[in-house]
Amino acid sequence: MPTQFEKAETFAALHKREGAFIIPNPWDIGTTKILAQLGFEAIATTSAGYAFSVGKPDGAIGRDEMMGHVKQIVDATELPVSADLENGFGDDPASVAETVRLAGDAGLAGCSIEDSFSHSPEGIYDFGLAVERIQAAVEAAQNLPFPFTLTARAENFLVGRPDMDDTIKRLTAFQEAGADVLYAPGLSTSDDIASVVKSVDCPINVLVGLQGMRLSVADLSALGVKRISIGSALSRAALGEFLRASREMIETGTFNFAGDAVPFAEITGMMTE
Repeated sequence: MPTQFEKAETFAALHKREGAFIIPNPWDIGTTKILAQLGFEAIATTSAGYAFSVGKPDGAIGRDEMMGHVKQIVDATELPVSADLENGFGDDPASVAETVRLAGDAGLAGCSIEDSFSHSPEGIYDFGLAVERIQAAVEAAQNLPFPFTLTARAENFLVGRPDMDDTIKRLTAFQEAGADVLYAPGLSTSDDIASVVKSVDCPINVLVGLQGMRLSVADLSALGVKRISIGSALSRAALGEFLRASREMIETGTFNFAGDAVPFAEITGMMTE
């Protein structure tokens, strides 16, 4: 089993090589084991995927519960793990710094911090506070005894405020504050992604799995993207199959879905230590 320091070094190095890498998002121990066995090089948690798995909406998980969850993911794999830690579970910079410190204690190789406190255009932090929050997160990350990869997120596009000028302004300021990776979820066109990549010098993470996003790994690599995350898309895809199967039973009284199910032996083999 690699040490936390070794996993953190491995994760940081993935952002420095040529081309983009995929960082998929499991939502529990079982899906973590499956992704590791399929050959991915790192994974990231999904706040929405985990919330759905425990019957809650995204944003309804508190810090203590989330830290318990990410620790389970870390302990389930030898891969480096980065965590979706939402807005850092507090508005003030000190709360964000404490969340990053706890992330290090949980064994994470990195985490992301958002500049929004709700899923609405009005939920974006004022520019000055947003920068102060990332500065506090960076200071906490740099005080950890290993190279923790801090990702700063500008949420404009994801919450329905497609302001490219403000997004680039925020990402540039987050870079100057010391963030290691920059992330503006919700970008879906080549032109928008290229604009962000050209405006900053940090590695860029792009979220795929949203409606309208049709770019491949090769496309994103050509644009200069370094990391590709899936967010809650794998979770929603799995839930989509669950819903279709359940509706088939209730609406038609048939069980055709079972013919497309993954063989029992295959999943059992992936869950065996």
